[in-house]
Amino acid sequence: MHLARTTALTLAGLLTLVAPLPAAAAVPAAPRLPAPTGSRAVGVTSLHLKDASRSDPWVPAAKARELMVSLWYPAAGTRGRHQAPYVTPKESELLIKDAELPVAPDTLSKVRTNAFTDAVPAGRDRSLPLVVLSPGLGSPRSSLTSLAEDLASRGNVVVGIDHTYESVATAFPDGRVTTCVACENKDPDFGQQVVRSRAADVSFVLDQLTGAKPKWRGAALIDRSRIGMAGQSVGGASSIAAMVGDKRIRAGVNLDGTTFAPIPERGLARPFLFMGSPTMHGPGGKDGSWGRDWKQLTGWKRWLVVTGAEHASFTDVPLLAEQLGIDLGFALTGARSVEITRTYVAAFFTRHLTGKPQPLLDKPSAQYPEVRFAG
Repeated sequence: MHLARTTALTLAGLLTLVAPLPAAAAVPAAPRLPAPTGSRAVGVTSLHLKDASRSDPWVPAAKARELMVSLWYPAAGTRGRHQAPYVTPKESELLIKDAELPVAPDTLSKVRTNAFTDAVPAGRDRSLPLVVLSPGLGSPRSSLTSLAEDLASRGNVVVGIDHTYESVATAFPDGRVTTCVACENKDPDFGQQVVRSRAADVSFVLDQLTGAKPKWRGAALIDRSRIGMAGQSVGGASSIAAMVGDKRIRAGVNLDGTTFAPIPERGLARPFLFMGSPTMHGPGGKDGSWGRDWKQLTGWKRWLVVTGAEHASFTDVPLLAEQLGIDLGFALTGARSVEITRTYVAAFFTRHLTGKPQPLLDKPSAQYPEVRFAG
């Protein structure tokens, strides 16, 4: 089966695998994301970035690589600002069509978030770490919104990247909506192509945010010496590829992603966290790439396996599915999945981007008995 349907199922595509709950189940008019756990209000803005130095890897006729990114950040205030949409109505329509879901086409655009559009950024110059988020193949950057909002509420700038033509739907300011051309690619080395392309996307976005003429008005808040990256599925695999190619990224997280491009023989000495599902990424699981890579990680490292988790458990998918009356059959609830993902990813970046000790990462926790230390 194709990569897009095995290791990187789309936000909507995952929902095609299961049946809706009985009609008697209550389905809220507007699904909502859980409130962030940090003390800061959260703002969000979108940027359209264009890399004229390279053509698009999936549509060579496009002579520049164009990207849509979202920036979540601590906000000075939210008065007069509107809560940000989860996706645009057109993106929602395409995601729901892809999944053949029996819900209104604009359902995902009505998901209630916790960030406020274009709120004024807050903080001192060069005081905030920057965390890059990369979604799974076929999924939009919004699929990691719960994690992004939480990290921003804890005092980080977070940039989520829509890797163009690798998502079911990416809307641009001029009205164009691109689809997942890459999802139809059947090249045997496709996985390596994806992570190489994403690594280039990440380095370009970092240039645009931390260079001499940054594209975001709040860029002065970013501490360029404290940059991390996390991703789910192929986005997690891309964290390793991006770190190998860009020394600005100090710490990385792979959330249940097969690492198609091995770590070079010289190893990777910067901190790294594997966090995955038992079926795929428990020791002896279906994917052996983590066991191979574990030996090449020569710095601080952890390999965590979450009992009851599935591939999509590290995204917003289970949480939204439950609220839409769809039973994914996961042993771990959407709310618990979000809580565990937020808690451990935040602890990792707090430890390695701010230097604050995080005992949670040193041994199993009675509060989170689902999380097993492997490796």
